[in-house]
Amino acid sequence: MLGKNPEKQPELFRPMLVDFIDNKHELVLLSEKIDWKYFEKEFSPLYSKVGNPSHPIRFMVGCLLPKHLYNLGDETLASAWIMNPYMQYFCGRIFFQHEFPCDPSNFVHFRKRIGEKGIEKTFAYSVQMHEAKTNTSNFVLLDTTVQENNTTFPTDAKLCKKVIDYCNKIAENEGIKQRQRYTKVSKQMVRNTYNGKHPKRIKTARKSQRQLKTIAMRLIRELERNFTAEQQEFYKNSLALYTKAVTQKRNDTDKIYSIHKPFTRALRKEKRINSTNLEIK
Repeated sequence: MLGKNPEKQPELFRPMLVDFIDNKHELVLLSEKIDWKYFEKEFSPLYSKVGNPSHPIRFMVGCLLPKHLYNLGDETLASAWIMNPYMQYFCGRIFFQHEFPCDPSNFVHFRKRIGEKGIEKTFAYSVQMHEAKTNTSNFVLLDTTVQENNTTFPTDAKLCKKVIDYCNKIAENEGIKQRQRYTKVSKQMVRNTYNGKHPKRIKTARKSQRQLKTIAMRLIRELERNFTAEQQEFYKNSLALYTKAVTQKRNDTDKIYSIHKPFTRALRKEKRINSTNLEIK
């Protein structure tokens, strides 16, 4: 037999949960938005009309939701429920209780009673609540969390060397005969750009950097000349990316920092060491 919810009748020497909890707590706000009568209407036909009264559906469903919300087990839920007045209020309790109202094994019987469809209804209702919240707003909810990316510090010489290597790889895969691959030459030019701000190396570094850009654009144009119509359509986006990486200027916006991850962006951090982090947003 289905048990009834406790009546909201105040007692003289027992304060009600509403009197000392924070009304702005997440569980309090969530309990006010949930239509508990919906669950009673859906699950009440599963109970017999005779026999000992069971625990109210509000209590069982109210324990089921925080259990998955906080990733608790049946026994750990009972321990957390005793210490948490907000969880007790969410489950429909009127007064603070120092003992858990039922044995944790009752949740196993309740899940068997409502079955897989009943559990799906419970979580489908929570999804509908979230959809109703998002549909009432004219804004799109986006996750703006950034994740630090393990990308080498981008320099023009490194990007040009990457473009040269990618062009050589494409030519090899497509069977295109190149006039020159510039493999060893480009590697030495990248070495020449190291410590390029030193007065004795600045001219060599700038010259090698210009030569790397010239070689990269030469290989890109060579691929465009030798491509068939199908190959041009297939590699159109890749060649556009390579061209942008080689020809971009210092003050350009939406710059390319990584060839294999072009969506990587640079975010400044308020740190003296490693002040620029390359992150995916």
